[in-house]
Amino acid sequence: MSADPDPTVYPLDHLAMRGQGDAPALVLKDRTHSYNSLNARVGVLAGWLKSRAAEPGARIATWLPKTELACLMPLAAVRAGLVHVPINPLLKRAQVVHILADSGTALLISNKGRLDTLESGDAICPVLDEATAWAEADALACELQPSNAASDSLAAILYTSGSTGRPKGVILSQTNLWLGAVSVAHYLKITPDDRVLAVLPLAFDYGQNQLLSTWYAGGSVVPLDYLTARDVVKAVARHGVTTIAAVPPLWLQLAELDWPAETAVSLKRLTNSGGALTPSLVRALRTKFAQAELYPMYGLTEAFRSTYLDPSLVDAHPTSIGKAIPFAEILVVKDDGHAAVQDEEGELVHTGPLVAQGYWQDADRTAERFRPAPSFSKLGGMAVWSGDRVRRDGEGLLHFVGRRDAMIKTSGNRVSPQEVEEAAVATGFVAEAVALGLPDPQLGQAIHLVARAAGDADAAREGLIPALTRVLPNFMLPRHVHWRGEMPVSPNGKLDRVALAAELAKDMSR
Repeated sequence: MSADPDPTVYPLDHLAMRGQGDAPALVLKDRTHSYNSLNARVGVLAGWLKSRAAEPGARIATWLPKTELACLMPLAAVRAGLVHVPINPLLKRAQVVHILADSGTALLISNKGRLDTLESGDAICPVLDEATAWAEADALACELQPSNAASDSLAAILYTSGSTGRPKGVILSQTNLWLGAVSVAHYLKITPDDRVLAVLPLAFDYGQNQLLSTWYAGGSVVPLDYLTARDVVKAVARHGVTTIAAVPPLWLQLAELDWPAETAVSLKRLTNSGGALTPSLVRALRTKFAQAELYPMYGLTEAFRSTYLDPSLVDAHPTSIGKAIPFAEILVVKDDGHAAVQDEEGELVHTGPLVAQGYWQDADRTAERFRPAPSFSKLGGMAVWSGDRVRRDGEGLLHFVGRRDAMIKTSGNRVSPQEVEEAAVATGFVAEAVALGLPDPQLGQAIHLVARAAGDADAAREGLIPALTRVLPNFMLPRHVHWRGEMPVSPNGKLDRVALAAELAKDMSR
């Protein structure tokens, strides 16, 4: 691996031409696209999108599993001069309606099953099922050639939950996504011979980068919507997969399975983000996949990825999040604004060209998180102030200490407590609610909901979870509901989250 990756930025749709023309680029259920056919297919989709778009820069949303259109849209939207808004296929009606309205989406492409869940008046834009979209695109047969999009132009809006409120859109430029792909392909040492199994949702920055970094390196992507962990094992065997990116809950399931020796040995690299690996899970993965390099990583959507731990250091430092990835400068800043010294705790601050452009049409929250880099920064410019507390040891390795906000991280997903609480109250069964994330060996954190019933308590106990199941994705559902006749209040008159968290943690320790 060379000392420094190439910092030259090209339009994102040029990734469709990075590999050898006849080499496999995208392995779908019913066909495999070479780089030549990938580029042509992106061009056809882009030509149709441009014919449907009201104006340059219009937002095009996809609410799909890992279909052909979902995989090609990050490149096709850019080639058409549009902005892609990928929506997590696990989200349900309420979250989707919010994202469509907030982003000002001009067109939503989904499938019939999902579109049928929308109600009259939900969609503020035209909606199409994927089959119709492809039929129109193929009939039009207008293949756009590679674009010359400016490096600072908007490419995508990725929606992520904040510590309070509904999902907010992170604005990503051509530079953000291109250099993110370059950085990851470089430090993971992906080659044209690699096959990457894309198991993570493409609406996540980490999930989307599975496509982009692999195509930058000229490798092949195998998208997989899996039902069980055993489906992953089967896909590795079927396609000769060399690389898997996953989150801790899935790694735990994969480590517990019996893998055929000839299948396990095909894996060259395992990458993790979306939560910390425990020392016991590190040992399990290193034992089961002894030949594979393990890459623990830390990231946040506002800057894509911040750090990775070199595989050679994993056994000795299993809990470290490593050092800055290429193109990132990672600072540890004390509360007084000065640089933290060795083993001193401070806030992780990320600066450099991977820093996003802010939040979509949300100047207040942008100003809270995106602020000028500290004076001692080498790169300077705008920085993301993560809110996460870290320390740097004597070897320069970073260690995660804790989170400043109340965000719940469960099964690799970021969940806003307020969104869960609002959904609970909206059912009519709950008068007051507090959602908390407490440690869980499988999920990382499990969602606990403390609630006071509205009206009949027995009816509330029986009806709450079924009602929430209809409006929330599974990963946002409370695993435990604790009913209270009265909720504790802090001196400022707000529900006392700290007291409730302490009470539940004490109960769990008994």
